[in-house]
Amino acid sequence: MNRILLTAAVVELQPLRYTPAGVAALELTLAHESEVHEAGQARRVNFQAKAIALGDTAHLLADVPLGAGLELEGFLAAARKGSNRLILHIQKATRSYPGSGGATV
Repeated sequence: MNRILLTAAVVELQPLRYTPAGVAALELTLAHESEVHEAGQARRVNFQAKAIALGDTAHLLADVPLGAGLELEGFLAAARKGSNRLILHIQKATRSYPGSGGATV
C-alpha cells in the first residue's frame, strides 16, 4: 500500500497550470516538523518535500496562503518517468491554520 498522511506547512506555491490534457495542476513545497519515537527514543523530524495536486484538489488549494498548515492524504510517486526522486501526490487536504474552520479540500 502506498498511502501517506502528513501535516505540513506550505512554504512555496507555484501558479496553477494545466497539463497538456487540460487537467489543473498545482505544485507546492511543504515543510514538516514533528517528533516521533523510534527504537524507544524520541527523534526530531524536520524536512521539506515537493508535492502536486491535480484536478479539483488543485483548484481548491490554489489560494492557500504561504505558511498555511495542511493535513494531507496522498501517495508517493516518481517525479518523472524513470526518476528516483519522489513527489507527494495530494488527494485530500484539510486546512489547519487559524480561521480555516478545518475546511476540507
